[in-house]
Amino acid sequence: MSAVDTGSISTTPAPAAGEISRKDMRVIWLLLVAAFVAILNETTMGIAIPHLNVDLGIPPELGQWLTSAFMLTMAVVIPTTGFILQRFTTRQVFIAAMTAFSLGTLVALLAPGFAVLLVGRVIQAAGTGIMMPLLMTTIMNVVPPQSRGRMMGRVGLVISLAPALGPTIAGAVLETLNWRALFAIILPIALVSLFMGVKWMTNLGETRVVPLDVLSIPLAALGFGGIVFGLSQFGGEGGSGETTGIIALVVGAVSLALFVWRQLILQRVDDALLDLRVFRSTNFTFSVVIMTILALSMFGTLTLLPQYLQNVAGLNPLQSGLILLPGSVLMGLLGPIMGRVYDARGTRPLLIPGTILVSASLFFYSTVGEHTVWWVLIIVQAAMSVGLAMSFTPLFSASLGSLQRSLYSHGSAVLNTLQQVGGAAGVALLTVTYSAILHAGEDEGLSQAVAGAPGARTAFLIAAIISLAAVALSPFVRKPADDAGEGFHGGH
Repeated sequence: MSAVDTGSISTTPAPAAGEISRKDMRVIWLLLVAAFVAILNETTMGIAIPHLNVDLGIPPELGQWLTSAFMLTMAVVIPTTGFILQRFTTRQVFIAAMTAFSLGTLVALLAPGFAVLLVGRVIQAAGTGIMMPLLMTTIMNVVPPQSRGRMMGRVGLVISLAPALGPTIAGAVLETLNWRALFAIILPIALVSLFMGVKWMTNLGETRVVPLDVLSIPLAALGFGGIVFGLSQFGGEGGSGETTGIIALVVGAVSLALFVWRQLILQRVDDALLDLRVFRSTNFTFSVVIMTILALSMFGTLTLLPQYLQNVAGLNPLQSGLILLPGSVLMGLLGPIMGRVYDARGTRPLLIPGTILVSASLFFYSTVGEHTVWWVLIIVQAAMSVGLAMSFTPLFSASLGSLQRSLYSHGSAVLNTLQQVGGAAGVALLTVTYSAILHAGEDEGLSQAVAGAPGARTAFLIAAIISLAAVALSPFVRKPADDAGEGFHGGH
């Protein structure tokens, strides 16, 4: 794979003694602040969607597109980041991404209705989609292998503050103000992050002129977008939705196959938009598959859970947010501990019990009803959050650590793309399942709470069954050898 090395982005070598320079740490912290803003924005919407459905007069299966469109846009943007991170400087990419995010937040804030709000979410997602691979690639390039677990743990601590605060802030805001206030809170934080970047962001590595395969972009958009849109069409009222869904799935599958075929041809001359040679590492492949399954289960559940809590359990938005809060705080606090365990013991002591905890929590959620007590839900959500904390740190570290340095940006792009596609598919699949059973019950004259309970149970059961695949694959992921330096080829 030496041909890839000559066409890779030049990076700042990792310090040999395991130390990270102050300049590099400042860049990492600026990127973490930006990630915090993006995740805060994403997690406020889960609580807000039931509120938005009522305010805008739209059904749940339409309202969920405020989340699905966000993740789909990221899935379309992220494959281009392999090109973007080589062609433009760290500073240029950061400023462009935060400008897009801030602009999208402004559009959403001023949106007169659903259509413009959706456009604002898409613009926000374009900025977020660039930011996350930039963060991961930067960490892999400047942090020595033997310290990556600890750094990923710190990343977990910082970015878990956003999921902890997001639903609670959203619930409190929606109790007294309308949904626009959520974007009014995010906008100044985004602008501060942008101004900090303008003042302090420095460049890591060098740029080079690389070709952009224009045809690969619409193929990726049709492929990933078609599959998730197709999933969202099933379970609606009437048969036309299912016909549209089948057509969209076929178009998505064909486009995705063409996208993969084109990348396989282009990577022979190092011109691929997304270099699929990362999958030659079995460790990377297993890690990415597990990450995609966990994303499907997690994003689908976190989107459906507020609807269950408000529509079936009868809680208000603030109470819904408070139920999610302890688990998110626990996930953040455990981040540094999980990082140290990973550095010392590897993946298996974390990943195997972590995926089991996630799966067990989802199976419990498949038993909930109108009368499930709130404190039990807090315990189960906390258990699921612990499982996610135990899984994400080793998965991020082991997956990218299994690649040679020249493939970090492509590996990060693949990891983030499939994570977003899995999340969007989970949101669509679980919400559509819930909506279909809810509509059927309401047609029979049942109340929303009574009709929604079996829909929530069925949707959670689907997520639980899918999560079993992550449990089965978790023993096969190993920690790459701590072989620092440019010749690091762990997993190959």
